Amino acid sequence: MIQLKSMNEIAKMKEAGELLARTHQEIKKLIKPGVTTNEIDEFVEGYLAEHGATPEQKGYNGYQFATCASVNDEICHGFPTDTPLKNGDIVTIDMVVNLNGALADSAWSYAVGEVSKQAQDLLEVTEASLYEGIKQAVIGNRIGDIGHAIQTFVEPKGYSVVRDFVGHGIGPTLHEEPQVPHYGLKGKGLRLKEGMVITIEPMINTGDWRSKLDNNGWTARTADGSLSAQYEHTIAITKDGPIILTTLEKHPQ
Repeated sequence: MIQLKSMNEIAKMKEAGELLARTHQEIKKLIKPGVTTNEIDEFVEGYLAEHGATPEQKGYNGYQFATCASVNDEICHGFPTDTPLKNGDIVTIDMVVNLNGALADSAWSYAVGEVSKQAQDLLEVTEASLYEGIKQAVIGNRIGDIGHAIQTFVEPKGYSVVRDFVGHGIGPTLHEEPQVPHYGLKGKGLRLKEGMVITIEPMINTGDWRSKLDNNGWTARTADGSLSAQYEHTIAITKDGPIILTTLEKHPQ
């Protein structure tokens, strides 16, 4: 069942989203060779606590961390570790903030030190594809319009779209209907309505789209060992167009 949100509920989710965006700004300052993703995870939990918020995914289905930290060929749900990040790595930090019961979800991929041209191009194309999807998040469009926009943006550039993990509705619980694939057919799927709040979170690979799951039962990585990146915003569908809840910018596109 899809839960439509009131403008008051969306405003509260926007407050959570702005805190999440500020957290990512702080994470960006921490990302460098030698730092560990455990250190980033500990920072995030402390930073959220200082601002009256909690990491929603900690404890979700037994997940133990405040963030997901996915390095290089890890697509999503990577566990924070004590392994130092190396020059040339890319790392995706994904988190969900709960501020007074309102949720916001956002992931960002970061370059560690100096990265290869291939890695830098992947980051730029993946981030740009997110905004291509957001442009389609308007009343009357369909879910397939979002995925189609992303897929037709990245595939001609030689990249692939992960199929096994998708965006979703959010609030008041973490994962709600509808599912939001990042590939698909224009004009197909559920019609978007005012009051929907969804995540758009394309996961893009330099190689094949297929994934495999680690023995921990959580971490997904590319089946062929290729690099993967992800960018995610939480979006409200409104009569004034899509509102990005997880940003501090007025017009991020």
